Amino acid sequence: MSSHKILLINGPNLNLLGTREPHIYGSTTLQQLDSAITARASQNNINITCFQSNSEGDIVSRIHMAGEDGVAGIIINPAAYTHTSVAIRDALLGVDIPFVEIHISNPHKRETFRHHSYLKDKASAVICGMGIYGYFAALDWWAWTLAGKQII
Repeated sequence: MSSHKILLINGPNLNLLGTREPHIYGSTTLQQLDSAITARASQNNINITCFQSNSEGDIVSRIHMAGEDGVAGIIINPAAYTHTSVAIRDALLGVDIPFVEIHISNPHKRETFRHHSYLKDKASAVICGMGIYGYFAALDWWAWTLAGKQII
């Protein structure tokens, strides 16, 4: 059985996971998260590529590359770009790959400027406020979706 390709994109400042505001983002590092999510993906016959950048242009370019690489789905934590980036939205729409928007914290319980997302109306799903467990929920959703399974 061939594996499906999923791209995990983490936006700006997520390279600081484990040290940046652990009361909000937890103590797990990005490297630990990438390792754990890669292991879980492998158990579900999913080939996941983990990518992080603090640069909007690099994120847009990686999304474009996903369109050429046969990626079946994207999990994206756009971080601060959630509230500002029409470019990331347009890139996701341009490659026409379904995506799940993820946030470690619940943006709706934070500052008002964090309440708006340029992606949520186009996302297949939005997961927030579950800590790093949200990444695994997104991956599990993809595993079920790509396998054509239904819960009920």
